[in-house]
Amino acid sequence: MSPQIEVLDAGFGNCIQDGGRFGSRSFGVPVSGAADLSLLACANYLLNNDPEAPALEVRLSGPSLKAVSGTVRCAIVGGISARLLHSNGSVRAVGPWQTATLQTGDVIAVGSAKGLGYLAISGGFLVPPQLGSRSTFARAALGGMEGRALRATDRIACEQVRGDPWVEFRAGAPFMHPEGPLRVIAGPQEDYFTPASIDTFFNQPFEVTRELDRMGIRLTGPTLVHRPEKGADTVSDGITPGAIQVPANGHPIMLGPDCQTVGGYPKIATLISADLPRLAHLVPGQQIGFVRVDLAQAREALRQTYQALLTWRVAIRTFRPPGVIDEQALYSENLVSGMTDARGFFRGTPIDFPWELQ
Repeated sequence: MSPQIEVLDAGFGNCIQDGGRFGSRSFGVPVSGAADLSLLACANYLLNNDPEAPALEVRLSGPSLKAVSGTVRCAIVGGISARLLHSNGSVRAVGPWQTATLQTGDVIAVGSAKGLGYLAISGGFLVPPQLGSRSTFARAALGGMEGRALRATDRIACEQVRGDPWVEFRAGAPFMHPEGPLRVIAGPQEDYFTPASIDTFFNQPFEVTRELDRMGIRLTGPTLVHRPEKGADTVSDGITPGAIQVPANGHPIMLGPDCQTVGGYPKIATLISADLPRLAHLVPGQQIGFVRVDLAQAREALRQTYQALLTWRVAIRTFRPPGVIDEQALYSENLVSGMTDARGFFRGTPIDFPWELQ
């Protein structure tokens, strides 16, 4: 029987997301998936999961999860931290960018998010896949936990911890996205806008409004003007996450992972893939700008993102939490001569795949 976790406190709006649901956009089904695929990969790398394995996306108040059977290892990354409440009554703080292992009866309580974070578990959250993905698309009640955010009393299967349950893993440093203007490729309908509006888009700041969710983010700021002969509508065509639509009011809308699959507003530009995760970290009132790049630059930026993730992964280190004593290992590895075989006890051991150390 697979280990299970139970949701004691669901928090607010926390949902399961993986690498996304591809191959169904022609039927009107959005990609969905993690709003920040890089952070999703980081959480899963700490557990030696597949980088796109399903995890919890945490934006506001985090959940409290209890291991009701088996041994479960969790990883938290991004703007969240947690407390690990052991069944014996002891409590340990768990910062971001590390793992925490739950024995049966233990509880991990995630606090309020400061931005966006992910909580992954060993093997991923094993909910039934729908259309090839476990990602939640709440508007259609698709994927995740019955197509919705977590609720108290939900039970979810995962995998038993592999390797030494007394050893944890942590990142060498947080994974950071680049700063500066958001990089975009112009179009595909930049010809619907006046030259002055194109110049404004690339040279004036815009402000994030309170109208934002996984579907998109509305901006305010200078008004972009459509060419009179073109108007503010097009024949509906394909829409992708990262597209920047401009309706008749002249205020851009940046589309996120749950965006529609077709639309009729002209698209002045499209965010490059390497910067798409940055949308998930924008907050109301934040000032942003845009810079034009070409396809070659977009590809190079994506290559650099992949390289940064690989560099981050090989810097993962092992550690033992304070106060954790593995008595079985202590008895088995103390030798008659009085010498100690320290395999598995090195602190700060660099690793690529953690369980190659066994």
